[in-house]
Amino acid sequence: MTALRWLDPPAGPAIELLDQTRLPAIEAVVMCTDVPQLVDAISRLVVRGAPLLGVAGAFGVALAAMRGDDVEAAAAAIAGARPTAVNLGWGAAQALAAFRAAARRADPVPGHNLGAQAALEAAWSIAAADAAASAAMAEHGLSLVPAGARILTHCNTGGLVSAGAGTAFGVILAAHRAGRLVKLWVDETRPLLQGARLTAWEARRAGIPHALLTDGAAASLMAAGEVDLVVTGADRIAADGSVANKVGTYNLAVLARHHNVPFVVVAPVSTVDLDTPDGASITVEHRAAGEVTSLAGQPVAPPGTPVYNPAFDVTPPALLTAIVTEQGVMQPVTAGNLRDLGVANGAVAAPQATFYVER
Repeated sequence: MTALRWLDPPAGPAIELLDQTRLPAIEAVVMCTDVPQLVDAISRLVVRGAPLLGVAGAFGVALAAMRGDDVEAAAAAIAGARPTAVNLGWGAAQALAAFRAAARRADPVPGHNLGAQAALEAAWSIAAADAAASAAMAEHGLSLVPAGARILTHCNTGGLVSAGAGTAFGVILAAHRAGRLVKLWVDETRPLLQGARLTAWEARRAGIPHALLTDGAAASLMAAGEVDLVVTGADRIAADGSVANKVGTYNLAVLARHHNVPFVVVAPVSTVDLDTPDGASITVEHRAAGEVTSLAGQPVAPPGTPVYNPAFDVTPPALLTAIVTEQGVMQPVTAGNLRDLGVANGAVAAPQATFYVER
């Protein structure tokens, strides 16, 4: 079952989403026939993960255009649904730009919404590019995985967050298929358990040998010498190389540095945001207290307990061994290397050879 599907008329226009909040127990879909429904689904994490949010953002703009809604307002609403994930606003902006360009250059044709068609074509292009990027990231990232590797990952970064095999999980899957992976350690990822519910589900379906651990057990696992590599995704990479990712990622980076374990981030170039100068400038989304004070609908804290619930944390570039994009392996992670990557608001403007690639 795919994480996102576009439905043309007569079934649509609509966006069909695999409801990730109900996995692994139930494989159900949520149908979004308008942008408010999509924004709600994004906010509730029905659809999530940086690359797929970019795809969803683009299709959301196309949906608004197909319906004849206010496309500008729709793009703004989509981009604001989750402020830390840069791909969401990027995808919406790409489709909006295509819509605007078509509207400027074409005379109105009765019965034909040329702007909507252009936005939809942009969304399909983003989805195709994401699938291609997943394959390229897997190939590049595999070069960093030693034989007999025991890899620790955090949150969920596979096909549920991408039009392809995913980001960090795509590298893990490639390592498994190449015979280099001995075990995948899966952080449960509190408070919403994306690792337990989603990554373990994907690993089992792929036949990857894996074990689930509580987030707090990662330190003792590394101390015991049981981790050879940490691989995570990213929701935003600032111009200085700071990485915003699911809360708990920074913990792992600090632990990895202390235990001399390589720490690798895998993300498409659309996740790099040169307009955000550093980690302190990244807006970190804070979510509802109930995500922490209850579990599976049952309270686990006294009523009214104050909560600190950031959805993300920021890891400074000094703790990163490498960043893997579809363009190659960036090592070391520096502001200069990011500039040389040639990414401006997610658009690649320079060839692979302009930055350091380690094969």
